[in-house]
Amino acid sequence: MTATATRTDVAAALTDLLFTPGLDLAEAVDRHFAPDYRQRTDGRWDDREEFTAHIAHLRTIVAGGEIQVLEELVQGDLYAERHIVDVHKTDGSSVRMEVYLFGEFAPDGRFRRIEETTLMLQGSDADRNLGSAR
Repeated sequence: MTATATRTDVAAALTDLLFTPGLDLAEAVDRHFAPDYRQRTDGRWDDREEFTAHIAHLRTIVAGGEIQVLEELVQGDLYAERHIVDVHKTDGSSVRMEVYLFGEFAPDGRFRRIEETTLMLQGSDADRNLGSAR
């Protein structure tokens, strides 16, 4: 990472991706994720294009929400974090998930890779795959 680069974090990324509806999706993705970005959620790998399609889908069903970071650690270009995300859906229902996440930063401070496991704390059975829904 260059001395002038600023690192992103999960709270900033999720806020831009899901909870700032006026922000263009491509701009939000570019702001936080490197061109070679890859993500594994609950065992499923996605490249940046597939990840963007996932977020585009979520934007159609998410009305708002909050993220609470419980723990966060940065060491060199490695990132570890645990958070709870509360999602308010357009159908009026809510989902609460706890997420355990490990990641790696690109030299410019954006995420290059994230691997995460989700644990649903509240929601319907249909919401169990929200972390990788299309």
